[in-house]
Amino acid sequence: MNKTELVEAIAKKTELTKVQAKAALDATLEAMGGALKKGDKVVLIGFGTFQVIKKDARMGINPATKQAIKIPAKKVVKFKAGAELAEKVNKK
Repeated sequence: MNKTELVEAIAKKTELTKVQAKAALDATLEAMGGALKKGDKVVLIGFGTFQVIKKDARMGINPATKQAIKIPAKKVVKFKAGAELAEKVNKK
């Protein structure tokens, strides 16, 4: 599912227009991104938890040249699925 399909699904479920659904989705994503940027966790009960973790710098190998390279430290977003989402995914 891409963003357009998600907007359509939100509009259909909520009886909003597609423009309103897109605005709501954009506002949600902006709020989540802002919270994560500040270092806060975003917890959506039943869906999952988003949080930023720091990956330490490490050594790697360039597959094209086989030379060692230093991979710099960076922050990444980690997602852990909630129990309800995991149950939906695994339901037959």
